[in-house]
Amino acid sequence: MVGSGEGSQMGWEGPQVKRIFLDDAGGAPILPEVAVALRSVPDGNPSSLHAEGRAARAALDQARDRTAQALSADRTEITFTSSGTEAINLALFGAARRLPGSGVILTWAAEHQAVLGAARRLQADGRRVVIAPVDREAHADPDAITPGTALVSIGLANNEVGTIQPVRDVIDRAHAVGALVHIDACAGPRWIPIPDGADIVSFSGHKVGAGRGGAIYVKDGLRIDPLFYGGPQEWGRRAGHEDIASAVAFAAAIAVSGRDQNTRASEAQKRSTALRTILADLGGHLTGADDRLPNFASCSFGDRKGEDMLLALDIA
Repeated sequence: MVGSGEGSQMGWEGPQVKRIFLDDAGGAPILPEVAVALRSVPDGNPSSLHAEGRAARAALDQARDRTAQALSADRTEITFTSSGTEAINLALFGAARRLPGSGVILTWAAEHQAVLGAARRLQADGRRVVIAPVDREAHADPDAITPGTALVSIGLANNEVGTIQPVRDVIDRAHAVGALVHIDACAGPRWIPIPDGADIVSFSGHKVGAGRGGAIYVKDGLRIDPLFYGGPQEWGRRAGHEDIASAVAFAAAIAVSGRDQNTRASEAQKRSTALRTILADLGGHLTGADDRLPNFASCSFGDRKGEDMLLALDIA
């Protein structure tokens, strides 16, 4: 997985060594814009009417407006969460609980463990769940969508190898049979656009350079059940005291994600290509789909374990 930044750090023997960050897909470095935004986050309760509460409410409202603008959405369609995992669980459990019992919930075998874990829990609870197979490059097949499908969950791109999924086709086919569509957009929104038309979209803060938090888009008019019960926060979708800092950080990061996307992707692709060339010269077997996110580069070295190589490189 190709990183987007370099830095220096004390090595094991003391002198500074140059480090190249290669885990961008696992957690992007915090963006400068996010660091600036976090300097002035109020710590009041946004549900309170006093000055500190009003300041917190203003910061939360601004973060929601900024996120909505970046996603071409209405502010009432945005709910902030603690993470991408929570956003995914809120999407799947929240939507599934309002579906008819006979409706099929469909996802694919290469989806993130948050999706698969939620799907298996729903299956254990008695819901009809289909986890469809993928090809060797982790592509999902939209033909798995059939009449009777009520909810479809697909990633914008695979989080392990970066394979870009046929989301546009999935949305069209799902809606043709009356199914709702959830997109797991935790991986990919910095590099490729999110197709229009999804009913629910989940986001992760640490994948876009926010370092924290997450969010979920819920299409206007669609109701989902909350995971947490209590107060009326977040349009009734997520009870509890809002995390202002996470909301502000996510808003700043997602706003950057939509800007200069082609330039950013082109630069990442150059680095990925250069890294793949080096890996091939070292005897690596290159893997991964041609249609993958530009911040991914995958290869194998015979029977060597990836974890062993990672640790060796980390302390080199």
